[in-house]
Amino acid sequence: MEVIHARCAGLDGHKRTVVACVRVADGETVRHEVRTFGTTAAELEGLAGWLRAEGCTHAVLESTGVYWRPVWAVLSEGLTLVLAHAAAVRNIPGRKSDVKDARWLADLLAHGLVRPSFVPPAAQQALRELTRTRRQLVREITAHTQRIHAVLESANVKLAAVMSDVVGVSGRAIVAGLAAGETDPERLADRLHVRAQGKRAAVVAALRGSRLQPHQRVLLHQHVALIESVEASVAAIETAIAAALAPFRGAVARLVTIPGIQATTAAIVVAEIGSTMAPFPTAGHLRSWAGLCPRLDESAGKHGVRRIRPGNPWLKPTLIQAAWAAVRVPDSYSRALYTRLCRRSGKKQAIVAVAAALLTAIYHMLKTDQPYQDRGAQHLTDTDRQRMAHRLTKRLQHLGYEVSLHTAA
Repeated sequence: MEVIHARCAGLDGHKRTVVACVRVADGETVRHEVRTFGTTAAELEGLAGWLRAEGCTHAVLESTGVYWRPVWAVLSEGLTLVLAHAAAVRNIPGRKSDVKDARWLADLLAHGLVRPSFVPPAAQQALRELTRTRRQLVREITAHTQRIHAVLESANVKLAAVMSDVVGVSGRAIVAGLAAGETDPERLADRLHVRAQGKRAAVVAALRGSRLQPHQRVLLHQHVALIESVEASVAAIETAIAAALAPFRGAVARLVTIPGIQATTAAIVVAEIGSTMAPFPTAGHLRSWAGLCPRLDESAGKHGVRRIRPGNPWLKPTLIQAAWAAVRVPDSYSRALYTRLCRRSGKKQAIVAVAAALLTAIYHMLKTDQPYQDRGAQHLTDTDRQRMAHRLTKRLQHLGYEVSLHTAA
């Protein structure tokens, strides 16, 4: 097998150690040398010096958790690093050890058998960490809100049945009153916002018969306090996201013109895929990386399961949410596509197809710096009409007729 990199290294990184294997090919002779280094800054500098002394030009390491990040930061200055997906470079089962893994990685890299993973630049990494942290904090708010629902239901307080948002302005005021020990439904209803006074009678009825226990009041108070604390953290992170978006203002301004995509969604999309599309040769590569295409499972002419592939767990849910918002826009291409596919494939497959169409549009917009142009609700119908006319024309020509098509008045 042809050797692509004569002097390279394989790195098996862990929390406390990095096992490095240097592979040097000199004609028909191949030499392997393995050493173990720590993960402190001084040890990693020693690793970098050893690789430079051996004349290594390339090195590969697995993307195991976050342990590859400090190694990447130290070695990226003097070496061409390749980040490999752990599942794609797995060694033979039963022959696994840190030394064997490092040697296996070096052999794969030497022959060009490692497909590099996408490592974003520093500015995009910073934005990505902020947007992912914000999403995690929003999930915490949702979790505490659900716990408030559970406490109220167990105490026979049917507040969620009459109010759309229990942790909104009115709902939070009433929950705070319940946590403080207030039991009179009329006094609790006085806490309603002016715009929610029309629900006063229903709220009073929902609060009657409350069986709230002392420990449940403590739980309500703690959940509300935690929600307010996390909301303050989300606000601070959103301020940091606004500052980190400075290099990507143009991309975000174009993305928000797409139906269903707002500023928060646009920031997540840019943080995950960037603004240049250089790592993705085609839109199909991007859809595959995001996990919005069916897996390839074929053998002996038979197709296996065609479920969508596992992909980016931060980008895919965001695009699915954006697709649900896009299909609610009347007279839009997304709505027409969803309506057509929903009849024969079901809602879930149809919404995934809409998300894939949105991602395709995003790819071309960012790659060509063009604004979004909606094809309209009639695009699919017109395409079917043109395709049928072309097929029938070819059929008549095959039968020996000359065909000339003219649009009817």
